[in-house]
Amino acid sequence: MNLSDRQMNILRYIAEFVEERSYPPTIRQIGAACDISSTSVVKYNLNKLETDGLILRDPEVSRGLSLHWDKLEEAGLLAEIRRPVGHAVNGVAERLKQTGEKVVNFFSVPVLGHIAAGEPIQVDVSEYDSADEWIDLNEALYRDREKLFALRVQGDSMVDASVLDGDIVILRHQEKAENGEMVAAWIDGVGETTLKRFYLEGKQVRLRAANPNYQDMFFPAAQVSVKGRVVSVIRQLE
Repeated sequence: MNLSDRQMNILRYIAEFVEERSYPPTIRQIGAACDISSTSVVKYNLNKLETDGLILRDPEVSRGLSLHWDKLEEAGLLAEIRRPVGHAVNGVAERLKQTGEKVVNFFSVPVLGHIAAGEPIQVDVSEYDSADEWIDLNEALYRDREKLFALRVQGDSMVDASVLDGDIVILRHQEKAENGEMVAAWIDGVGETTLKRFYLEGKQVRLRAANPNYQDMFFPAAQVSVKGRVVSVIRQLE
Protein backbone atom coordinates (compact mmCIF):
# COMPACT_ATOMS: atom_id res chain seq x y z
CA MET A 1 0.00 0.00 0.00
CA ASN A 2 1.41 3.36 -1.02
CA LEU A 3 1.15 5.82 1.88
CA SER A 4 2.79 9.20 2.15
CA ASP A 5 5.33 9.99 4.85
CA ARG A 6 2.74 12.26 6.45
CA GLN A 7 0.17 9.45 6.64
CA MET A 8 2.73 7.08 8.14
CA ASN A 9 3.61 9.72 10.74
CA ILE A 10 -0.07 10.07 11.60
CA LEU A 11 -0.42 6.31 12.08
CA ARG A 12 2.68 6.17 14.28
CA TYR A 13 1.51 9.10 16.37
CA ILE A 14 -1.95 7.61 16.92
CA ALA A 15 -0.42 4.31 18.01
CA GLU A 16 2.03 5.97 20.42
CA PHE A 17 -0.60 8.35 21.80
CA VAL A 18 -3.08 5.55 22.49
CA GLU A 19 -0.43 3.37 24.07
CA GLU A 20 0.64 6.15 26.41
CA ARG A 21 -2.71 7.72 27.34
CA SER A 22 -5.31 5.00 26.75
CA TYR A 23 -7.47 7.16 24.46
CA PRO A 24 -6.96 8.53 20.92
CA PRO A 25 -5.75 12.06 20.06
CA THR A 26 -7.81 14.91 18.70
CA ILE A 27 -7.39 16.29 15.19
CA ARG A 28 -5.56 19.32 16.57
CA GLN A 29 -3.18 17.13 18.58
CA ILE A 30 -2.42 15.09 15.46
CA GLY A 31 -1.74 18.27 13.52
CA ALA A 32 0.59 19.67 16.17
CA ALA A 33 2.53 16.41 16.54
CA CYS A 34 2.85 15.82 12.79
CA ASP A 35 3.68 19.43 11.92
CA ILE A 36 0.42 20.02 10.03
CA SER A 37 -0.89 23.53 10.57
CA SER A 38 -4.29 23.04 8.93
CA THR A 39 -6.98 20.86 10.50
CA SER A 40 -8.47 20.38 7.04
CA VAL A 41 -5.20 18.74 5.93
CA VAL A 42 -5.32 16.43 8.94
CA LYS A 43 -8.93 15.55 8.11
CA TYR A 44 -7.99 14.88 4.47
CA ASN A 45 -5.29 12.42 5.48
CA LEU A 46 -7.52 10.75 8.06
CA ASN A 47 -10.19 10.35 5.39
CA LYS A 48 -7.61 8.73 3.12
CA LEU A 49 -6.50 6.34 5.87
CA GLU A 50 -10.12 5.50 6.62
CA THR A 51 -10.84 4.85 2.95
CA ASP A 52 -7.84 2.51 2.88
CA GLY A 53 -9.30 0.72 5.90
CA LEU A 54 -6.32 1.46 8.15
CA ILE A 55 -8.25 3.45 10.75
CA LEU A 56 -11.79 3.31 12.10
CA ARG A 57 -13.79 6.44 12.91
CA ASP A 58 -17.11 6.95 14.69
CA PRO A 59 -18.47 10.49 14.14
CA GLU A 60 -21.02 10.00 16.93
CA VAL A 61 -18.33 9.46 19.57
CA SER A 62 -15.91 12.02 20.97
CA ARG A 63 -12.39 11.00 19.86
CA GLY A 64 -14.00 8.12 17.95
CA LEU A 65 -10.75 7.11 16.29
CA SER A 66 -8.81 3.83 16.38
CA LEU A 67 -6.30 1.91 14.30
CA HIS A 68 -7.52 -1.14 12.37
CA TRP A 69 -4.72 -3.52 13.35
CA ASP A 70 -5.87 -6.41 11.16
CA LYS A 71 -5.82 -4.21 8.07
CA LEU A 72 -2.45 -2.78 9.04
CA GLU A 73 -1.11 -6.33 9.33
CA GLU A 74 -2.57 -7.26 5.94
CA ALA A 75 -0.89 -4.20 4.43
CA GLY A 76 2.47 -5.19 5.92
CA LEU A 77 2.71 -2.02 7.99
CA LEU A 78 3.09 -3.44 11.49
CA ALA A 79 6.87 -3.25 11.28
CA GLU A 80 6.54 0.48 10.63
CA ILE A 81 4.18 1.16 13.53
CA ARG A 82 4.82 0.35 17.15
CA ARG A 83 1.92 -1.87 18.19
CA PRO A 84 0.55 -1.48 21.73
CA VAL A 85 1.03 -4.27 24.27
CA GLY A 86 -0.94 -7.48 23.75
CA HIS A 87 -2.12 -6.53 20.22
CA ALA A 88 -4.69 -4.30 21.85
CA VAL A 89 -5.87 -1.05 20.36
CA ASN A 90 -5.02 0.43 23.71
CA GLY A 91 -1.73 -0.66 25.26
CA VAL A 92 -2.29 1.13 28.54
CA ALA A 93 -5.72 -0.45 28.91
CA GLU A 94 -4.22 -3.89 28.28
CA ARG A 95 -1.54 -3.40 30.93
CA LEU A 96 -4.14 -2.19 33.41
CA LYS A 97 -6.27 -5.23 32.67
CA GLN A 98 -3.31 -7.51 33.33
CA THR A 99 -2.56 -5.84 36.67
CA GLY A 100 -6.19 -5.64 37.75
CA GLU A 101 -6.21 -1.84 37.88
CA LYS A 102 -9.25 0.12 36.78
CA VAL A 103 -9.24 1.54 33.26
CA VAL A 104 -10.17 5.22 33.16
CA ASN A 105 -11.88 6.37 29.98
CA PHE A 106 -11.84 9.99 28.88
CA PHE A 107 -13.82 12.13 26.50
CA SER A 108 -13.20 15.65 25.18
CA VAL A 109 -15.28 18.80 25.47
CA PRO A 110 -14.56 22.11 23.73
CA VAL A 111 -13.32 25.16 25.62
CA LEU A 112 -15.38 27.79 23.82
CA GLY A 113 -13.64 30.90 25.09
CA HIS A 114 -13.74 33.01 28.23
CA ILE A 115 -16.61 33.94 30.50
CA ALA A 116 -16.62 36.86 32.90
CA ALA A 117 -16.97 36.31 36.62
CA GLY A 118 -17.37 40.08 36.91
CA GLU A 119 -18.67 42.29 34.14
CA PRO A 120 -20.18 40.55 31.07
CA ILE A 121 -17.90 39.79 28.11
CA GLN A 122 -18.46 38.48 24.60
CA VAL A 123 -18.38 34.70 24.17
CA ASP A 124 -20.11 32.33 21.75
CA VAL A 125 -21.14 29.08 23.44
CA SER A 126 -22.46 27.45 20.28
CA GLU A 127 -19.39 27.12 18.02
CA TYR A 128 -18.33 23.61 19.02
CA ASP A 129 -16.63 22.85 15.70
CA SER A 130 -14.42 25.93 15.79
CA ALA A 131 -13.00 25.41 19.29
CA ASP A 132 -9.23 25.86 19.44
CA GLU A 133 -8.92 24.16 22.83
CA TRP A 134 -10.34 20.94 24.21
CA ILE A 135 -10.21 19.46 27.68
CA ASP A 136 -10.30 15.76 28.59
CA LEU A 137 -12.74 14.63 31.29
CA ASN A 138 -13.27 11.35 33.10
CA GLU A 139 -16.42 9.89 31.54
CA ALA A 140 -17.40 8.20 34.82
CA LEU A 141 -18.04 11.61 36.37
CA TYR A 142 -20.40 13.08 33.79
CA ARG A 143 -23.72 12.26 32.15
CA ASP A 144 -25.20 13.75 28.97
CA ARG A 145 -21.64 14.18 27.73
CA GLU A 146 -22.70 15.43 24.30
CA LYS A 147 -24.27 18.50 25.97
CA LEU A 148 -21.14 19.60 27.82
CA PHE A 149 -18.84 22.49 27.00
CA ALA A 150 -16.21 24.46 28.90
CA LEU A 151 -15.38 28.13 29.43
CA ARG A 152 -12.33 29.74 31.01
CA VAL A 153 -13.15 32.16 33.82
CA GLN A 154 -12.02 35.77 33.93
CA GLY A 155 -12.60 37.83 37.05
CA ASP A 156 -13.28 37.31 40.75
CA SER A 157 -17.01 37.80 41.20
CA MET A 158 -17.61 34.11 42.01
CA VAL A 159 -14.74 33.55 44.47
CA ASP A 160 -17.07 32.70 47.37
CA ALA A 161 -18.42 29.85 45.21
CA SER A 162 -14.82 28.57 44.80
CA VAL A 163 -14.60 29.78 41.20
CA LEU A 164 -11.36 31.69 40.70
CA ASP A 165 -9.85 33.71 37.88
CA GLY A 166 -8.30 31.26 35.39
CA ASP A 167 -10.45 28.28 36.39
CA ILE A 168 -12.25 26.25 33.74
CA VAL A 169 -15.96 25.72 34.34
CA ILE A 170 -17.71 22.73 32.79
CA LEU A 171 -21.29 23.52 31.78
CA ARG A 172 -24.21 21.46 30.56
CA HIS A 173 -26.02 23.19 27.70
CA GLN A 174 -29.57 24.00 28.78
CA GLU A 175 -31.96 26.90 28.41
CA LYS A 176 -33.65 26.79 31.80
CA ALA A 177 -32.28 27.03 35.33
CA GLU A 178 -33.55 26.78 38.87
CA ASN A 179 -33.16 29.75 41.19
CA GLY A 180 -29.73 29.77 42.79
CA GLU A 181 -27.99 27.73 40.10
CA MET A 182 -24.73 29.01 38.63
CA VAL A 183 -25.21 29.63 34.93
CA ALA A 184 -23.72 31.21 31.85
CA ALA A 185 -26.29 33.90 31.13
CA TRP A 186 -26.54 35.70 27.80
CA ILE A 187 -27.74 39.29 28.15
CA ASP A 188 -29.58 40.42 25.04
CA GLY A 189 -29.03 44.03 24.13
CA VAL A 190 -25.69 43.94 25.91
CA GLY A 191 -24.67 41.08 23.63
CA GLU A 192 -22.48 39.43 26.25
CA THR A 193 -22.34 36.47 28.61
CA THR A 194 -21.61 36.40 32.31
CA LEU A 195 -21.21 33.74 35.03
CA LYS A 196 -23.60 34.32 37.93
CA ARG A 197 -26.23 32.80 40.21
CA PHE A 198 -29.61 32.93 38.45
CA TYR A 199 -32.86 34.08 40.04
CA LEU A 200 -36.12 34.55 38.16
CA GLU A 201 -38.25 37.09 40.04
CA GLY A 202 -41.49 37.75 38.24
CA LYS A 203 -40.74 39.52 34.99
CA GLN A 204 -37.13 40.23 35.82
CA VAL A 205 -33.95 38.20 36.33
CA ARG A 206 -31.46 38.88 39.09
CA LEU A 207 -27.88 37.76 38.44
CA ARG A 208 -26.01 37.50 41.72
CA ALA A 209 -22.26 37.33 42.21
CA ALA A 210 -20.57 35.28 44.93
CA ASN A 211 -18.45 38.18 46.06
CA PRO A 212 -19.70 40.99 48.34
CA ASN A 213 -17.78 43.54 46.27
CA TYR A 214 -20.21 43.07 43.35
CA GLN A 215 -23.78 44.29 43.25
CA ASP A 216 -26.66 42.21 41.90
CA MET A 217 -27.48 42.74 38.22
CA PHE A 218 -31.14 43.13 37.20
CA PHE A 219 -32.52 42.66 33.68
CA PRO A 220 -35.95 42.08 32.14
CA ALA A 221 -36.53 38.32 31.96
CA ALA A 222 -36.99 38.50 28.20
CA GLN A 223 -33.50 39.96 27.93
CA VAL A 224 -31.68 37.08 29.66
CA SER A 225 -31.06 33.65 28.14
CA VAL A 226 -29.49 30.73 29.98
CA LYS A 227 -26.79 29.08 27.86
CA GLY A 228 -25.64 26.45 30.32
CA ARG A 229 -25.48 25.39 33.96
CA VAL A 230 -22.17 24.87 35.74
CA VAL A 231 -21.65 21.22 36.72
CA SER A 232 -17.99 21.33 37.79
CA VAL A 233 -14.94 23.52 38.14
CA ILE A 234 -11.40 22.57 37.10
CA ARG A 235 -8.38 24.35 38.55
CA GLN A 236 -4.79 24.10 37.37
CA LEU A 237 -2.61 24.48 40.44
CA GLU A 238 0.64 25.19 38.58
